Amino acid sequence: MLIGIFGYSFAWFLTVLLLSIGLTAWGSFDIRLGYFTPTFFRKKYTAEGRVALTFDDGPSPYTVEILQLLKAYQFKATFFCIGKELSVYPHIARMIINEGHTIGNHTYSHPKNFGFLKEREVVTELEQCNVIIQQIVGKKPQFFRPPFGVTNPSVAKAVQYTAQQVIGWNNRSLDTVIGDDDKIYRRVRQKLKTGDIILFHDTSQRTVDTLKRLLPYLEKKGYISVSVDDLLNLQAYED
Repeated sequence: MLIGIFGYSFAWFLTVLLLSIGLTAWGSFDIRLGYFTPTFFRKKYTAEGRVALTFDDGPSPYTVEILQLLKAYQFKATFFCIGKELSVYPHIARMIINEGHTIGNHTYSHPKNFGFLKEREVVTELEQCNVIIQQIVGKKPQFFRPPFGVTNPSVAKAVQYTAQQVIGWNNRSLDTVIGDDDKIYRRVRQKLKTGDIILFHDTSQRTVDTLKRLLPYLEKKGYISVSVDDLLNLQAYED
């Protein structure tokens, strides 16, 4: 009887442990959950047709083509930039700002092991990128998008230290995974709804080609793309 009780207790403990591990892992990689830190990933109640196009990992030469497309439709967007790329293409970053778009922090180097960095290392990544953005914009960015959408206790403590807000997404294009721009376009279109924060990357021709179809579709259906700060009524930069 005693063995049975201990066996039952161990099985219960193991079940709870596995559920806890699973939930923590899910919370780390699904930015919409806000499991470790408050996260903005869409606007539930907003003016009809307002969405936010966002672009990660730039700037790059493709950013220029994207800016031209956005200008043609008078759409605004938010670019979550990597510090190293800002150093390579500061003139493109200034184009982003001069054309009325918003720049957010996407770390300095976009480390592949971002989910395993310690708090101090995450802070360093954020602060180095903040410095470069501040040199271009003149103000510290308030928005941060973690690489791969990963959040964990180290990231939560780091953004609390730097006093920045985590911006996620709810409509993911998968434009870094899907090689066919038609499939990317249909994926975004099928999920599209008012208040979406849509994730793209301004680093490939297929994203440019997708936007050549998506932007006229948005216009035709009465959608308008605004910056994240406009959609969420938040400040993009520190006063």
